[in-house]
Amino acid sequence: MGDRATPEPDLISLVIPVYNEQESLRPLAAEIAAAVQGLRTEIWFVDDGSTDASWTTVLELAQQNPSIRGLRFRRNFGKAAALQAGFERARGRIVITLDADLQDDPKEILRFIEAIDGGLDVVSGWKKLRHDPWHKVMPSRLFNWTVSTVTGVSLHDHNCGFKAYRASVLPEIRLYGELHRFIPVLAAGRGFKSGELVIHHRARKFGHSKYGVRRFIKGLLDLASVRFVTGFGHRPQHFLGTLGLPAVLLGFFGFLVLFLNMILRWIAPEYGLEPVGQMIGAVVAVGLLLLGSQLLIAGLVAELLVDRVPGRLEPFSIAEVAGSQP
Repeated sequence: MGDRATPEPDLISLVIPVYNEQESLRPLAAEIAAAVQGLRTEIWFVDDGSTDASWTTVLELAQQNPSIRGLRFRRNFGKAAALQAGFERARGRIVITLDADLQDDPKEILRFIEAIDGGLDVVSGWKKLRHDPWHKVMPSRLFNWTVSTVTGVSLHDHNCGFKAYRASVLPEIRLYGELHRFIPVLAAGRGFKSGELVIHHRARKFGHSKYGVRRFIKGLLDLASVRFVTGFGHRPQHFLGTLGLPAVLLGFFGFLVLFLNMILRWIAPEYGLEPVGQMIGAVVAVGLLLLGSQLLIAGLVAELLVDRVPGRLEPFSIAEVAGSQP
């Protein structure tokens, strides 16, 4: 992750990913301005490769309001990358994220700030009453239950884009893929305290949802990665070895059984496994030995690589920056 500026104690940052949300940007900016009157804020609109006039609108808003800034990606890199780019540039003591489609109500911003000031490090919105079609709500509920069960971080709405973070959380996480769904899980894995806030959810006025079955599947795959990273990221051999060692032991046990069977067949030919059974048993034993050995070796290699891998390229590429820069 890139170096992040020192947080300014009197500043609140908002990071808003944008993907083809031209119609909603102006009313959203106006609602945010009304909601944060009296607060010193900066607003980062991160255009994730929009194909409409979203970036033109961001440029115009940045010219009209010095607290508004923008980033434009060269192509669509995904919401996680957009958030990561915004996090790296946000300078506020609290960073708040919300979607650009007007379904998140900016009036809730003050409540998020109060929750962080009350002692939480991460506050996730909970759309208890959702204004979305059933085919979006039901998979989301299943996903949220799965994430809470697998990770132990119990939230009703991991998917909600309306969240708030204490600035100290952001240098501890790095986002890519669909990991934006799991920021409270990643933060909890680093020892930060997470909570949730019931928020007002509004029906979509413009455009259409960007979420579908493909992202649900990607989210489940990333869940496996998050569970591994948070549980075994610095001790991968504990995970791989737990799988590999029993396989090796079972393989040796299988060969022991086959050896004893050969002796039994030599002493009493009418007893023991037939040749076909011996062949199947040998194949299974060899397979277990190979699988277990590979897992153990992979675990050892992973242990050597932990904390020794050089920095990777950022998961996005920025084409333009808008607004007055610090």
